[in-house]
Amino acid sequence: MYSQITANKRKSVVLMMIFIAIIIGLGYVFSYAQGDTTYAGVWFAIIFSLFSTSISYFSGDKIALWTSGAKPVKREENLYLYRMIENLCIAQGVKTIPKIYVMEDAAINAFATGRNPAHASIAVTRGALEKLENEELEGVLAHELSHITNYDIRFMMLVAVLVGSISILANIFLRSRFMFGGRRDSNSGGGQLGAIFMIIGIILAILSPIIAELIKLAISRRREYLADASGALLTRYPEGLAKALEKIAQENMPLKTASDATAHLFISNPFGGKKLHTLFSSHPPVAERVKRLREMGV
Repeated sequence: MYSQITANKRKSVVLMMIFIAIIIGLGYVFSYAQGDTTYAGVWFAIIFSLFSTSISYFSGDKIALWTSGAKPVKREENLYLYRMIENLCIAQGVKTIPKIYVMEDAAINAFATGRNPAHASIAVTRGALEKLENEELEGVLAHELSHITNYDIRFMMLVAVLVGSISILANIFLRSRFMFGGRRDSNSGGGQLGAIFMIIGIILAILSPIIAELIKLAISRRREYLADASGALLTRYPEGLAKALEKIAQENMPLKTASDATAHLFISNPFGGKKLHTLFSSHPPVAERVKRLREMGV
């Protein structure tokens, strides 16, 4: 389990480095193609992305809970759920118990949100509470608590900044080229070389947002594997989460309030088995997750 956690963290760092390299490369190519030696457009895009993402960082959890239809639950309303989360927090050494929410949905699912363990929430569907056995629900909650203690939400916010920066850079370049024309002339960078950079810039502007989104999906999937490993380590019973994931896959029921903006937060694809959403899912295949969990239990 420790090897699985270490491997996923290392691979996630590598993917982050790729993101940074793409932004630097795009900034240089776009600026060179336009003859912008001040790189003003690049800095504007990055600052704008940081500003918009900071808003999501501090209020994104409230937005996610609201859009998912999650309602806060008091301790006396569901003592069973509260005690299970409290026990997991004690085992994990978490001092602040996450706020607990329930989504009135028959599908089996759950998600965690918040920028750190001191400001975190866990939301569970009614379907998960009613259909999962004790060990299965414990495995799901341990997975979500691992997302909190591993700081996955904070990590994904950093990725969102980078993806947003790439998309904005691409839009700025395309709009400036096709609406206003380039500023590069024959004296500013040498004729054919400038034209080549302009063509490269246009191609990158079209493809880079797609590539960035694919990298984001890859990082999301790595974080799911990491949370599976961490959750199994916490409960010392990987089979519980494995059985819960199998139940989710067999039921294949989408959430009523599922949205692309919050899909990556859930323990499993909230759109069910819709082919288009499965193709671009931020979650790895359930069969592979179950296989890895059962290998950990050997």
